[in-house]
Amino acid sequence: MNQTQENEMLGKRSRTKHKRSSHKASGIGNWIQSRGMAYCLAGAATAFSGCAYTGGVKEYIDNGFKVGPNYAKPAASVAEGWIDSYDEQLKDELPNYADWWTTFNDPILNGLMEEVSQQNLTLKSAGLRVMQARYVRDITVGSIFPQQQEAFGAYQRTQYSDTIASGILPRNTDLFQVGFDAFWELDAWGKFRRSIESADASLDASVEDYDAMMVSLLGETATAYIDFRTAQERLRYAKANVEIQKGSLKIAQARFDAGAVSKLDATQAETVLANTQQSIPLFENQVRAANNSLCVLLGIPPRDLSEELGDGAIPDLPADLVVGIPANLLRRRPDVRAAERRVAAQSAAIGIAAADLLPHLSVTGSVSLNANDFSELFKSSSTAGMIAPGFSWDILNYGRLANNVNLQRAEFQDLAVQYQQTVLDANAEAETAINTFLKSKERLIYVNKAVDASKKSVDLAEIEYRTGSVDYNRVFNLQTSLVSDQDNLASVRGDVARSVIATYKALGGGWEIRYEKRRGAKVILEQVPVPPAGQTPAGANAVETQGEAKPKVDEPATEAPQPPKAGAPAVEPA
Repeated sequence: MNQTQENEMLGKRSRTKHKRSSHKASGIGNWIQSRGMAYCLAGAATAFSGCAYTGGVKEYIDNGFKVGPNYAKPAASVAEGWIDSYDEQLKDELPNYADWWTTFNDPILNGLMEEVSQQNLTLKSAGLRVMQARYVRDITVGSIFPQQQEAFGAYQRTQYSDTIASGILPRNTDLFQVGFDAFWELDAWGKFRRSIESADASLDASVEDYDAMMVSLLGETATAYIDFRTAQERLRYAKANVEIQKGSLKIAQARFDAGAVSKLDATQAETVLANTQQSIPLFENQVRAANNSLCVLLGIPPRDLSEELGDGAIPDLPADLVVGIPANLLRRRPDVRAAERRVAAQSAAIGIAAADLLPHLSVTGSVSLNANDFSELFKSSSTAGMIAPGFSWDILNYGRLANNVNLQRAEFQDLAVQYQQTVLDANAEAETAINTFLKSKERLIYVNKAVDASKKSVDLAEIEYRTGSVDYNRVFNLQTSLVSDQDNLASVRGDVARSVIATYKALGGGWEIRYEKRRGAKVILEQVPVPPAGQTPAGANAVETQGEAKPKVDEPATEAPQPPKAGAPAVEPA
């Protein structure tokens, strides 16, 4: 074998060996692309970023292939029972606060509560914020699909110079293009799924904020109505006492004209009369202030509601309160639930921040039709395409990404503490309202006795004054005391009613009015139309302790507010 033949044989062997090695390398490359790349990237990413921020591989798998912690509801301490639970006026039976205001047995108040729940502008604003949160959630859901998609089409005509064409290329060329391209960052680490979790929790929080606003506004409406009736009652007492004191003044003036007493009796009678008369404008102003508050709550311009509300007494006061147990505050109070939902939203934000420490895996692709002649554009031979998997990794971030994870954790801890504080505040608010109710009713017993005694004393003093058995100073003091006692009676009755309202408000009662859940009589009103009901997303995590779970929320009404109906609304049995 000569040298030439030997070289040819060696060349064949080397080419064969090269082909085999190329084939083997190609197989390894395909394996890396299909399986190995994902494993290598996951291991390298976890090792590089550190388990302290993203969690370990086991946690990643257990969390449904998502980095960051799964949410767990923070513990919150509540009292086992009410401080005043020994009092027989408190009932710990299964509560139903859907229409707690019906305990006052006042149809006009029932109608006002219905109308405020439909017409209040602040409530409508809160409802619109729910809709905004819903849209944000829907936008967030879209991010889990290809983030960029674009359909394109173009026509290009090019005319080359004679120097470039020079018989080799055609001088004029046409290019028709139509196609579609997309970019998709894969949710390998759960970043987009965590974003949806956060948006869901934020939507839940906005719904709870709406219900918290409902509870607050219903409490304000009932309070304004009690203020209105209390001011009316104080005004009635004042006017009645003015008439009594005018009679006393006539008697004193007559006895002075007859020379039986000195001028002092007449001046004392004028003094007590003037002092009572000066309180009338004050009470009239209080009536007007409560009237205007009701107008604002009803979403109408201030006007005189005397025709619709009439001149009534302070509503009947309930003999006892159904308060359940303190643990119900975690389920019933919307502000407590809203605080808990914000903690859940922030928990998901930790995972979102942790995902930024890891490689961003993506796929870019394009499909198009290209032809120099339009008649050939839609032929199969004109088809072109491209697919390009890849990744990007923010490796030199100088601690910015890691510290962002720390920031999100700190904000989570802050919101968890705020939630615990909200629970404590709710517990204290309810305890204070309950004790105020009990002590106000205790005061009412003694005030009633004082008024009864004052009435008898004034009657006896006027009889004895006519006969000359006592001087007018005794009448003066007793009439002054009667005015004060009767005014105090009206105030204390109003305080008892307000303490009932404060108690049920502190217990989170009333948001069920939007779902037409009633305990007693059903008030028939011309309702403001409401758009079709939406549905609360899953994940509310409401704690069920006593009673039934919270129903789903409807969309708020947005129609123009209507004034309250004249007279008492009709009532039919449930």
